[in-house]
Amino acid sequence: MKKIINRAKAPTPKFFKVLRNIGLALAAVGGTILAAPVALPVAVVSIGGYFAVAGGVISAVSQLTSTKDAVE
Repeated sequence: MKKIINRAKAPTPKFFKVLRNIGLALAAVGGTILAAPVALPVAVVSIGGYFAVAGGVISAVSQLTSTKDAVE
């Protein structure tokens, strides 16, 4: 458990910072589609759900990625 906490606190490489931001944007777009105040077609709502889940996963994995030296 301590290793996971150290990994989360370690600096994130630049590529994964960019990927994390893309994931956050995808999650925001998905959340916006899901919370739209108008009736949308089922396919659009489904895509919004997929965007939200994919964005969350990409962001979480990117945040926990660090260089090998920083974890040890």
